[in-house]
Amino acid sequence: MSALEQWIAFQTILVKEIRRYIRIWPQTLLPPAITMTLYFVIFGALIGKRIGEMGGFSYMQFVVPGLIMMAVVTNSYSNIVSSFFGAKFGHSIEELLVSPVPNWIILAGFVVGSVSRGLLVALIVTVLSLFFADLHVQHMGVTILVVLLTAILFSLFGFINAVFANSFDDISIVPTFILTPLIYLGGVFYSLDLLPDFWEGVSRLNPLVYVVNGFRYGVLGVSDVNVTFALAMISLFTVVTLVYCLHLLKSGKRLRE
Repeated sequence: MSALEQWIAFQTILVKEIRRYIRIWPQTLLPPAITMTLYFVIFGALIGKRIGEMGGFSYMQFVVPGLIMMAVVTNSYSNIVSSFFGAKFGHSIEELLVSPVPNWIILAGFVVGSVSRGLLVALIVTVLSLFFADLHVQHMGVTILVVLLTAILFSLFGFINAVFANSFDDISIVPTFILTPLIYLGGVFYSLDLLPDFWEGVSRLNPLVYVVNGFRYGVLGVSDVNVTFALAMISLFTVVTLVYCLHLLKSGKRLRE
């Protein structure tokens, strides 16, 4: 395929993905806005007043970056896992696989579509958070880089889940039993400094710790982990996951059965 044909193929998949979640915005964009608003009210306005400061900031300011990243993670993941599994379940993905469209174009179309939803939800949640907390981004470059890498990483994770899922029930197992615990144990609502040494060490095995703290550093300028190391870990996870996703597409495992 020529470069122009590849661009048209990518654009077609991307537009389809964006139109898909925009068309059902009451199910894709409204729920995270409502959920995050409830988090802001409960953890920030109510509980936060009793907790006081954390990390040198009000509790509301401390948790907002983590809540924004929670929205990015869950929406980037859920968009691609439902979309790609739907294509797999309806056997339309087989038409893409036998077409001359390169595998990386197929993956890029689905991933960028999911990333766009994650970023759009992040923007909505950020605007809502300004009604509850005074935020001033300290390191814009780090903030943007962490958001983009995180959205890409969890879109790729969602792709893997979709490939191995056998039913629509299977696409909810990972978010329920793996993703949600990782999010809540990733330092969204607390500082790692509050944990005993053993549990702090265990927490550092959680990729969400680097995501949350990297973004918190970008927004507030504070982090429980070394920011350079956090960015390196997120980048490593992303590259490894990307290579594995391309391998799955190339092998056709669980896609051509």
